[in-house]
Amino acid sequence: MPENLIPPFTIGIDLGGTNTELGIVDSQGNILFKDRFPTATPDFESWSDLLSEKLSNAVEGLGLQGKIAGAGIGAPCANTTTGCIEAATDLPWPSPIPLVEILEIKLGLPVVIGNDANAASIGEMIYGSARGVQNFIVITLGTGVGAGIVCDGHLLNGRNGFAGELGHITFDFAADRKCGCGRYGCLQTVASAKGIVETARRFGFKNPADPDNPDFTAKDVTLAAEHGDETAKRVFDFTGECLGKALAQYAAFTDPEAIILFGGVANARNLLLNPTIKSFNENALHLYAGKVNINISTLKGADAAILGTAALPYIITK
Repeated sequence: MPENLIPPFTIGIDLGGTNTELGIVDSQGNILFKDRFPTATPDFESWSDLLSEKLSNAVEGLGLQGKIAGAGIGAPCANTTTGCIEAATDLPWPSPIPLVEILEIKLGLPVVIGNDANAASIGEMIYGSARGVQNFIVITLGTGVGAGIVCDGHLLNGRNGFAGELGHITFDFAADRKCGCGRYGCLQTVASAKGIVETARRFGFKNPADPDNPDFTAKDVTLAAEHGDETAKRVFDFTGECLGKALAQYAAFTDPEAIILFGGVANARNLLLNPTIKSFNENALHLYAGKVNINISTLKGADAAILGTAALPYIITK
């Protein structure tokens, strides 16, 4: 083990709808190991076996046997009281999933579960652009849309860890879009990667790299917009307008100093950020318009997720 690493060591796992990110972190936020793999394994047992194998090999390779204090895992619809994932619409396995119980057995470590967006918020608070900020919201824009809310320096967790499901607040601009939760109008039907693809289809987007292929991803739309495709740019203008309207409402919840956009969709950066800020300031109550710093996370997506989840054993108790 390198001498410059400072124990205790923890494991961070971000269970996303598309990919699972994992890492081992020391107490100073140094990531000693990180990896990723597609979440869509045949069943949860296969996923947990693959995860434990990767982590076991990494721990042995780093010489950290017996030196890992615990593991934190961020997951959608994570119930911090029961340790289960409940009714997650963006995971490929049926719920409920007794995540903590199974992983504690497979990893041989104490495991703490937290909402994925809450974990990202902790990563931003400790290591990212929210350092020293007491009131902020992290909006995670990925397979779905989540949020972590920090108010007066405290993470808003709620009774079961479900606080901050802002992606499932409904809006008129999405009234004709059905969400995986079964309702119509949820923000995530517009501002998620799936929402980007749906908007692009409605706008008649054709991927310049493969115009005859009707299948494309949010990343394809982003790349096209970056290369000047007008339809792709309209997709982000529309998405930013909707997101800004939603954030204008969210600002009234906690009077945030900052709102940080995080996740794969946020990698579009100014294509999304500029129309979002414009729409926010046009729609926010005068108490918040022009007074909230809206920006993109300064941490790499995987790093923020790993750092945040690795900090869960310190911050959230079972």
